[in-house]
Amino acid sequence: MALFFLGSALSVASEWSKTELFYQQGKLLAPSFAGGGKHATTVITLQHASGWKYGDNFFFVDHLNDGNSDGFDDSEFYGEIYLHFSAKKIFEMQKPASFIKDVGLVMGINASADANVMKYLPGIRISWDIPGFSFLNSDITAYIDASDGLRVGTANAPTEQDSFMIDISYGYPFSIGELDFSIEGHMEYIHERQNELDGKVHSWFLAQPQLRLDIGKLLANNPDTVFAGIKWQYWQNKLGDKTADENVIMALIVWRL
Repeated sequence: MALFFLGSALSVASEWSKTELFYQQGKLLAPSFAGGGKHATTVITLQHASGWKYGDNFFFVDHLNDGNSDGFDDSEFYGEIYLHFSAKKIFEMQKPASFIKDVGLVMGINASADANVMKYLPGIRISWDIPGFSFLNSDITAYIDASDGLRVGTANAPTEQDSFMIDISYGYPFSIGELDFSIEGHMEYIHERQNELDGKVHSWFLAQPQLRLDIGKLLANNPDTVFAGIKWQYWQNKLGDKTADENVIMALIVWRL
């Protein structure tokens, strides 16, 4: 919940702001170290993005519950926050190229409550200027482990060596007749590393595109308030498990606050 209050504080003097509440439902795969198998999982997500004088902020907090008492996703909280400092805003720079909107520094934190995981992700962001996209960003960051690991508690995830991440996030709105849609989401690659048990945490690739329909406009002539659609989650080597490749379609409902 600290991510929520931090994000709220950062958005007080925001130039723009968007906060959404997600309901997602689907059969998610547990990695082999959590017993494996697919379980019907409910994910509730609070997501916020806002712009301010020197950049922009983004965070989300997930609550996951798979209804299976195996110590994995049993009412688990997970969150990420990213603070972006824009060279265009800070230095009043012109666009460096026709297809590049901005460059800047980014600082991320990833945290899992039950597994007691903490990662720091300092790096750079390139914001692309591509026709049709509401946003298209590429982040290249370090992936620095600051977790307590097994020395503090056996329920914790093992500590890991540091690594790096490449992430692409995007939004692409479009219309078919009177229906307003959007495709949005992100994809990430995190490189392999070793954990404190000398086990290999394999490189993973995660893609989470969403297809949304503006049902607020369709059903109540109230656009940009309620959306419904699907989320496709493809996760190769989920959480570094070479035997866990997840490929699932989830039902999605979004309420924009």
